[in-house]
Amino acid sequence: MTLETLSIRANGEPRRVTGGLSIADMLNEMGVDPLRVAVERNLNVVPRGTLGEVKVEDGDDYEVVHFVGGG
Repeated sequence: MTLETLSIRANGEPRRVTGGLSIADMLNEMGVDPLRVAVERNLNVVPRGTLGEVKVEDGDDYEVVHFVGGG
């Protein structure tokens, strides 16, 4: 049995991810902590509280912005 993969873009780079993932799952696969980023999907900001619910879809375009502390 082969798993379906989806073609997406993340920060301008093409990627393949496993079908059925939530955005939070995708971020974890990318080594990104969902609590430390803001996510834009297809030019719309995704509320952090929904990252575990919204499913990644083929052709999605993501911008993932890391929060950086400093002073």
